[in-house]
Amino acid sequence: MVNPGSCRSDSSGASNSSGDSSKDSSRCSTPVLDADRSDRLRDKMRRRMESGDRWFSLEFFPPRTESAAVNLISRFDRMGSGGPLFIDITWHPAGDPGSDKETSSMMIASTAVNYCGLESILHLTCCNQTKEKITSHLAKAKRLGLKNIMALRGDPIGETWEEEEEGFNFAVDLVKHIRSEFDDYFDICVAGYPTGHPEAESYEKDLRHLKEKVDAGAGFVVTQLFFQAESFLKFLEDCRAIGITCPILPGIFPIQGYQSLRHLVKLSKLEVPQEITQVIEPIKDNDAAIRNYGIQQTVKMCRELLDSGKVPGLHFYTLNREVATIEVLRQLGLWIEDPRRPLPWAVSAHPKRKVEDVRPIFWASRPKSYIYRTQDWDEFPNGRWGNSSSPAFGELNDYYLFYLKSKSSKEDLLQMWGEELMNEESVFDVFTCYITAQPNRNGHKIMCLPWNDEPLAPETNLLKDELEKVNRRGVLTINSQPNINGKPSTDPIVGWGPPGGYVFQKAYMEFFTSSENVTALLKVLKKYEPRVNYHIVNVHGRNLTNAPHLQPNAVTWGIFPGREIVQPTVVDPVSFMYWKDEAFGLWIEQWGKLYEDESPSRMIIKYIHDNYFLVNLVDNDFPLENCLWQVIDDMFKLLDAPPEECALYF
Repeated sequence: MVNPGSCRSDSSGASNSSGDSSKDSSRCSTPVLDADRSDRLRDKMRRRMESGDRWFSLEFFPPRTESAAVNLISRFDRMGSGGPLFIDITWHPAGDPGSDKETSSMMIASTAVNYCGLESILHLTCCNQTKEKITSHLAKAKRLGLKNIMALRGDPIGETWEEEEEGFNFAVDLVKHIRSEFDDYFDICVAGYPTGHPEAESYEKDLRHLKEKVDAGAGFVVTQLFFQAESFLKFLEDCRAIGITCPILPGIFPIQGYQSLRHLVKLSKLEVPQEITQVIEPIKDNDAAIRNYGIQQTVKMCRELLDSGKVPGLHFYTLNREVATIEVLRQLGLWIEDPRRPLPWAVSAHPKRKVEDVRPIFWASRPKSYIYRTQDWDEFPNGRWGNSSSPAFGELNDYYLFYLKSKSSKEDLLQMWGEELMNEESVFDVFTCYITAQPNRNGHKIMCLPWNDEPLAPETNLLKDELEKVNRRGVLTINSQPNINGKPSTDPIVGWGPPGGYVFQKAYMEFFTSSENVTALLKVLKKYEPRVNYHIVNVHGRNLTNAPHLQPNAVTWGIFPGREIVQPTVVDPVSFMYWKDEAFGLWIEQWGKLYEDESPSRMIIKYIHDNYFLVNLVDNDFPLENCLWQVIDDMFKLLDAPPEECALYF
């Protein structure tokens, strides 16, 4: 199928565009504690086929603008929650696809793997590219952690195909080259055409070309779109008859609009069946009606495919949209948002990080930033976090990178955080409205903060009432977790890891607050030692802690059948000092810079940045009731007490 920015080609020299995808489901793309983390995509397919567990995958194309790239990464996170086996990113020769631009195919695919934790297939075409350039693209893909390639010839730049000197003219040659230069590192996917490629001499010859690609080293096939189940089933039968035994996935296109359908049909040189055109022509100006029809038509066709018993998975051409595809998957029962996480934090799918299972808790709401700042590490912690052996974190000066930016526009952020701030209490109100999910004074709901670009997690909702109280008084929380003592690992709110286990947590709070509050807090904390560990620091590096010998403190752990104890999050005093630079920097970079220099609003944010402290507190007695709320309450009581009583308060 031909999509914007997508190129798929036949080994006969015929060309076509389409997208395939290689993304593993949130349940399968990320490491699972009791699974082999060196899994390849083909192995995951094989296991799903053997178990009879059907899957789906999704195709996306590179956007044209930086803002669209930000939106696409957000869409990856949302659509990844439904459990696709993989995604694929198309290759658009006109968009500098192998570059480091945020809109390039290479960068979008790399971001999906490294920062969204999605198993991804990168399309690669050989048209108008030398062998040397293709090898360079493949080497870069490997370096970025990409493990899967969709090998295509691609569409000609002009009207006719021109052979590339020192290049390849057929997809089969590209497959052979990948195997020759990179051995078995990449899993390779190729394109198939249920009705034959439009430029092939015949349907039969096209099938033989497909077999050549598979015999050369391709591990599975994704087909061009089609409109009738029998088209694919006949194609599948014909492929099996000539000895193509690898998985063949049907390419599914939910009709979403009249013009997009016409455009795609023209590019892919397909013919829409009359029974479909008869329905959509009378409603061609009603996008909602066409989309609803497309959903039902797609659901019917997919059910026929799945009911045949010959189709293990479905590959969806999304056109970078989500509503229609998600609705189809819901109706088919394939969209499964599993609340249970392999680990309590978002996992990168980069093969280099496959052993990683311990992180500092500070980046819990900013996993992409954590991955960015640790991308140059040669080794990742496994089993425990040791500050003495931990390499330094990279600097975070590149807040502007598209995968680190807020998905909300400047206009939306100003509506949420205030077109104009009057005082520090205006900032307190923003935090409080975020915690309570109540509209601000101008009627806008606050859906994110600089330290968390998402609505509150269900786990945080367990603390909502207490968090509201402390935020109203200037204890501005950016991270917290309740104490948990032996909840089942399948618990929908706090559970993680494989079933049959039990999870534990120490109560944790992290917040910004004024120097006056910190002075009182330090007095209060003396009566809670050694139960409560604290670490308090300001932007200038004033550093106060009672952490013994700066050792890490495990704050989340799990016990599972047949395994040692797993401790995936820690409070580490050393890495906290790296985190504090980022945490303070977000005040200016993502909030303060919304306002003009020297404006009152900018100065309020700068005052908080310059004068507040960042505090983390851990209640080590997790079986007991969380004492951190009492700590904060005692701090307020001390602040509210008359001066003559303060010295006697404790």
